[in-house]
Amino acid sequence: MTYAASVAAMAEYRKEHGLRPSREDAEAAVRVLLEWSGDDPDREGLIDTPARVARAYEEFFEGYRIDPAELLARTFEETKGYDDLIALRNMRLESHCEHHIVPIIGKIHVAYLPGNRVVGISKLARVVEVYAKRLQIQETLTSQIADTIQDVLQPRGVAVVIEASHMCMTTRGIRKPGVSMLTRKLLGEFQTDPELRRDFLSSVTVSKEGFA
Repeated sequence: MTYAASVAAMAEYRKEHGLRPSREDAEAAVRVLLEWSGDDPDREGLIDTPARVARAYEEFFEGYRIDPAELLARTFEETKGYDDLIALRNMRLESHCEHHIVPIIGKIHVAYLPGNRVVGISKLARVVEVYAKRLQIQETLTSQIADTIQDVLQPRGVAVVIEASHMCMTTRGIRKPGVSMLTRKLLGEFQTDPELRRDFLSSVTVSKEGFA
């Protein structure tokens, strides 16, 4: 059996039994990639790279271990009748493209119109982080954040706008630096009220300073 066939068989076994690869498996995979790229994983500068990459992946993709809906479970009723826009603007966004596992870097704006309850603003930021720390495409990321806020909080409306640069496009392939991608999802009153939609979108124009 070839090495590739052995790896595939082991992956199928883990899938059938609901198992995850071990840290040792992950480090061995990085070592293979280093060898495949043409370098020597035993040289001084690379000897600890497999372990470093495994630790980095734990941080990059920790969103798989967190339920974003649970982050929004604790809400507050004492709003003194406040029922207007609540928005977090210009949050830095860092994710990874699921096609090439390279960074997606940009900014995200999240807003909602409260119904009877509000949530701590840090929880909105955490929901963004949970979904961003998974392998993504920007369209899916935008929808996941908006839909989760809508489903859990049941507000009168939700708006999510993302503008980001994709390293899979700027550093490889077509190589078009300076290009950003814009996605948005509008739910509830943000869809049905043109004036509200216009006010929100005009207030979240992304800075031209870039995302680095």
